[in-house]
Amino acid sequence: MSQLIAIGAAVAVLTGVGAGIGIGVATAKASEAVARQPEAEGKISKILLLGAALAEATAIYGFVIALLIILFLK
Repeated sequence: MSQLIAIGAAVAVLTGVGAGIGIGVATAKASEAVARQPEAEGKISKILLLGAALAEATAIYGFVIALLIILFLK
């Protein structure tokens, strides 16, 4: 049973991988956008920060779910 709990927690933590990839792609696209239109840097930065925060929140939710799985299903 404890092996299933560990597998469930590992799968929940994998949301961090998706968030990391998403933030990396978004940052790359934002850098390209600023390089093309430097005058729009303020708007691009705001949108990038909002997107990064949402992606990071997803990773944190996955981490919290993993902790809950480990602590309450033990």
